[in-house]
Amino acid sequence: MAAIVVIAFVGGLVAGSFITAVAYRLPLGLSLAGPRSQCPACGAQIAAYDNVPVLSWLLLRGRARCCGVPISPRYPLTELALGVLFAVTVVVYWDEPAEAVIGLVFLTMLAAITLTDLEQRIIPNKILLVGAVLCLAIAAPTDPGGLPERAIAAAASGFVFFVVALAYPRGMGLGDVKLAATMGLFLGRAVAPAILAALLIGSAVGLALIARHGSGARKMAIPFGPFLALGGVIGLLAGDEVVDLYLG
Repeated sequence: MAAIVVIAFVGGLVAGSFITAVAYRLPLGLSLAGPRSQCPACGAQIAAYDNVPVLSWLLLRGRARCCGVPISPRYPLTELALGVLFAVTVVVYWDEPAEAVIGLVFLTMLAAITLTDLEQRIIPNKILLVGAVLCLAIAAPTDPGGLPERAIAAAASGFVFFVVALAYPRGMGLGDVKLAATMGLFLGRAVAPAILAALLIGSAVGLALIARHGSGARKMAIPFGPFLALGGVIGLLAGDEVVDLYLG
């Protein structure tokens, strides 16, 4: 088991490195296939040995080799976070390999969406579509009986957030609606505690901003996608247990 967990951790590091490239290139309409990574400051091509997840950033002390410009810590933090989450997911779903793979796809999708929403204030449809297709492609042959629950959860989550978006369009975008629906597809009934957790965390952050900035906090634009992503992680790792506890 230890070897599989280590492999999952390394796989998460690599996925995190890829996701940072996706989050940068996709909103700009750039190809994901090429060219090779370039320094955003001077345009120099980044060598493979300077693109090793986490390790390269540490060895370079957070600065580009080519021009010395600081490299954002979001790169190693994303890689490390996804590595840890991959390892934890494999442990949680050790007896359910198909669900573990679905969970890894889900985490990768959430990481990409978090970065794009924080930096560009968008949740790309392409990322949601690819995630949904992969989820169904894995779930259909391995758990066909669970597809109705996934479909109902997706429809219910999307509908609730669509109503909220209609009532409060300045606070909730259609990207959040589509993300909530996609989360329902991945999580099934566990999407309920996931969304509840997202709303609670988002509300807590909002109250903290109001306490610090007063009425001026109402004018601050805070993307809700990262809160949904965090709730999705909670739903993935503990959502079913929370539902069972509530029903019991």
